[in-house]
Amino acid sequence: MLNQNDKNAPVRVGIIGLGTVGQGFLRLLLKNQGILRERLGFSLVLGGVCEKNSLTLKALTLPPDCVIYRDWEEMVRDPRISLVVELVGGFEPARSLILEAMKAGKSVVTANKALLARHGEEIFGAAATHAVDLGFEASVGGGIPILRTLRESLAGDRILRLAGIINGTANYILTRMSREGLEFETVLAEAQRQGYAESDPTFDIDGIDSAHKVAILATMAFGSPVNLSEIPVEGIRHIKPIDLEFGREFGYVLKLLGIAADHGDSLDIRVHPSFLPENSLLAEVDGVFNAIELSGQALGPLLLFGRGAGGDPTATAVMGDVMELARGIYHSSRGQVPALGFPFSGRTRKALRPLSAIYSEYYLRFMAKDQPGTLSYLAGVLGERGISIESVIQKGRESGGSVPVVVTTHRATESQVREALAIIDTSVHVTEKTVVIRIEDVSMEGPLS
Repeated sequence: MLNQNDKNAPVRVGIIGLGTVGQGFLRLLLKNQGILRERLGFSLVLGGVCEKNSLTLKALTLPPDCVIYRDWEEMVRDPRISLVVELVGGFEPARSLILEAMKAGKSVVTANKALLARHGEEIFGAAATHAVDLGFEASVGGGIPILRTLRESLAGDRILRLAGIINGTANYILTRMSREGLEFETVLAEAQRQGYAESDPTFDIDGIDSAHKVAILATMAFGSPVNLSEIPVEGIRHIKPIDLEFGREFGYVLKLLGIAADHGDSLDIRVHPSFLPENSLLAEVDGVFNAIELSGQALGPLLLFGRGAGGDPTATAVMGDVMELARGIYHSSRGQVPALGFPFSGRTRKALRPLSAIYSEYYLRFMAKDQPGTLSYLAGVLGERGISIESVIQKGRESGGSVPVVVTTHRATESQVREALAIIDTSVHVTEKTVVIRIEDVSMEGPLS
């Protein structure tokens, strides 16, 4: 470990995992040695790397004094390495190596959102127990400094709510579908060819990746542990161009959102496609970009926007954490700033509201029988459940004798809507299951309700 009495000694960093982000961080570290020393006041150097792929290692140009470790255990045991950067992803061995590094007194930087969302309690607790630092800015929003903003800049304000476009793949697909009227499967295949989507895109298009990120955001924003399995999650596989077209007629744009709000005694956390007013800031975020809009009780609304994925943007977030944690090592102040921005033991667990309790406006598309009395039947069932209609669009006759009837509602609870649709979808008046998309209030003036 660093000899704190030797102010000429560098802080030595070890990197485990040299994939896209790992190589991006490695390039930054080696290229910017002069800049890093100027800004830190001491040297930050590459102490070693650990990578299972021998071909990847052979393709890299590493400094002659860089140690190539056979396995992560060897690096974690080496007292010369003060700071470990975990970029292997997945749950194991990432979880074990982080915990062992902390046990050995080393600070850790990770970009592993899935791991933190699922095992955050254990990892944040270990950082507190061993009085080391944990940096994880790159786990949410790529190069967007949202976590540092929550932990530092807004630490003195109460965060009321946040809503974010936090998955670039899903945003790219919805943008192309909306602009060009393409089917979901067509755009997904193109996104995979261009490298915007993985060969297995499940986490991105089914909202799982967004759920990981919103769980981390909510934990930091509200000071409450969040159980990932309790977050309602809905993806974009079922989205059709016809609904994007109708949305435009109503003045809406569709986005996959991660949403979190603090209601005092409970939290509202969810992931699902949402219609947003076309003139709202989030509605204008297109392609692979991410954006997170939050509201503080004193600050009011704030929007952070940028590239949410990719090797270089994510590597810049990793570097920011490494520099921050290296200062703690060099100046013997590790563990003094809690990873979450508040003491691990001082958190207050709040219950998550079930999806049935949320209060929203709704877009409903019925494929209705083209016959007298159908519209009045639909309105009647909705009205009986306390759901009032705001607007209606009915198109001309289609083959099969059914037509799309689209309504937007005033605010109602999810349970009211589901009760009404359980009746409508089993009636003779419709030919398909009703399409339901929530319409979100993004005014950011108070908690979502």
